[in-house]
Amino acid sequence: MLLTRVPIPASAGSVDPARAAALYPVVGAAIGAIVAGVAVGSGELWPVLIAATLAVATEVALTGALHLDGLADCADGLAGRDREHRLQIMKDHSIGVYAASTLVLHLLLKVAALSTLLHALPPEEMLLLLIGVYAASRGAMLPLARLLPYARVEGTGRGVVQRLGTRQMMTGLALVIVALAAAVRVHPWVALLMALVAVLTTLAIGLLAHRRIGGVTGDVLGACAELTLLIMLLAGVAVLA
Repeated sequence: MLLTRVPIPASAGSVDPARAAALYPVVGAAIGAIVAGVAVGSGELWPVLIAATLAVATEVALTGALHLDGLADCADGLAGRDREHRLQIMKDHSIGVYAASTLVLHLLLKVAALSTLLHALPPEEMLLLLIGVYAASRGAMLPLARLLPYARVEGTGRGVVQRLGTRQMMTGLALVIVALAAAVRVHPWVALLMALVAVLTTLAIGLLAHRRIGGVTGDVLGACAELTLLIMLLAGVAVLA
């Protein structure tokens, strides 16, 4: 219900969002499998650039551009003059030049990375790689939610950030490790490199958010998912292409 636009029975809304957060990597793995399926299937009909574009479009539709919205808000807001001004900008639904530029460049790089990997890898390896990358990108939100305070008085991410326990975080990270282990079949160094860049990217985002707004928000968590995903894809391209 939170990470995708897949129709879910209303009764699922009674589940504690902090407890459910442990399964973020499972949702990410499912998204990665779908994106890989669209990329590989489209690649049988069209050139890899078109196939990669359709795969990214599928991800946007499947997730409702939720994390992209967070990335855009952070791009505009973190450049504000002080903490309150930054949080105010991030809450504003209008898109500024920083947000627009960030979204365009981010999507271009994602399409370019996927098209390069689609050209370099057989279908099975593409599937395993994207399952690992997407699982890790969703799991990357958990350490930020657990270790940093919520920066607002109210907000959509408050329930997860304030109630997420160490047990849920560790469960989610264990699932990330399982998903990344599948990438070992693609290339021995890929899983290690992707894990390393995911950790460094998450750490950098956490430090920046703590310094600029004193904690995290739902937008910061979404931006973390998107940026971690992109950096991991670029790392894969560096090794495999």
